[in-house]
Amino acid sequence: MSGRLRLHVPEPEVRPGGAPDFSGVKIAKAGSVRRPPVNVDPAEIRDMAYSIVRVLNRAGEAVGEWAGTLTDEELLAGLKTMMRVRAFDRRMLMAQRQGKTSFYMQCLGEEAIACAFRKALEPGDMNFPTYRQQGLLIADDYPLVDMMCQIYSNRRDPLKGRQLPVMYSARKHGFFSISGNLATQFVQGVGWAMASAIKGGDRIAAVWIGDGSTAESDFHSGMVFASTYKAPVVLNIVNNQWAISTFQGIAKGGSGTFAARGLGFGIPSLRVDGNDYLAVHAAAKWAVERARSNLGPTLIEWVTYRAAAHSTSDDPSAYRPKEESDAWPLGDPIKRLKNHLILRDVWSEERHVQAEAEVDAEILAAQKEAESHGTLHTGPKPSVRDMFEDVYEVMPPHLRRQRQEAGY
Repeated sequence: MSGRLRLHVPEPEVRPGGAPDFSGVKIAKAGSVRRPPVNVDPAEIRDMAYSIVRVLNRAGEAVGEWAGTLTDEELLAGLKTMMRVRAFDRRMLMAQRQGKTSFYMQCLGEEAIACAFRKALEPGDMNFPTYRQQGLLIADDYPLVDMMCQIYSNRRDPLKGRQLPVMYSARKHGFFSISGNLATQFVQGVGWAMASAIKGGDRIAAVWIGDGSTAESDFHSGMVFASTYKAPVVLNIVNNQWAISTFQGIAKGGSGTFAARGLGFGIPSLRVDGNDYLAVHAAAKWAVERARSNLGPTLIEWVTYRAAAHSTSDDPSAYRPKEESDAWPLGDPIKRLKNHLILRDVWSEERHVQAEAEVDAEILAAQKEAESHGTLHTGPKPSVRDMFEDVYEVMPPHLRRQRQEAGY
């Protein structure tokens, strides 16, 4: 006999009080990972599930086969969008601390992923997001005031108080209603993509999940259907290293990378520098073209870092070193794109400071307008009558009676 059995519980490299350690994050040299043709046999790119696609090098230069998908003007617009997302987060976090809303979740350090990905999609494509993809909406020019009114649950809340703060829904902007039950959007999005193909449409889906939620059964169910029926869908895993207080090694298990999970399903799988706006857009465009060309799904692991707390209910100092964010080897997405544009002589430190002030003024003006319609504890709320509307196409008698009993 070999003795008593022991259960293996993965441990993070470092705990609070220790020195941050990202030695396990193997970073490929910028420009070194090849860009295969979109119709490549998945078996030929198995190695790409273990490397990292990068475009921007340490000097701020765009190098390699994945470079060149965006013009300087498009990159400038992308930079300003990321700045807008960060300023929006900062203002809404402050509003939550002031008691104007109950809850908020930032995407600090992850802005490039949603903002650049959105620019690779077409009108009518549908995202099935988690609660940290607000950049998908802001990059598509969704009204900031409407987003804030939803957060405040005031009388102008487009969802009429039916959703928790930050759980937006905007069909016209390709943003499916966020689910608070993590991983459910994975099977929903794959099903939507299958339906689009069954109807002979030309719209694709993009589904989103965090590293921790890949441990849910819905993730694996979605992978089965996506691979079996070659659904026109991009399968996004945002690996920001932490699932609330649980480090990414718990959900990843022994697979090496999250992208590697796609290999067993025969799905082409990439790992991409999620803090590199150019790399995100290039990889997203590649995967979107595959889906729209009836070549099936692509799995992308976006390697990034959650620089802020999980939510306003979380204290990250309880489970990770305070200095860990600064030590993250892939840097800050806004600073990296800013440096690239300065290197190309289309931007400057002075213009960046001016743009920050302009963005802050824009966000503040939107906040003032949103708060004129009320906040969580002040001003008018959606009518009780709204509970009964838009549930069924034709209101059934029992709901009509309940509405009348409620005085509406």
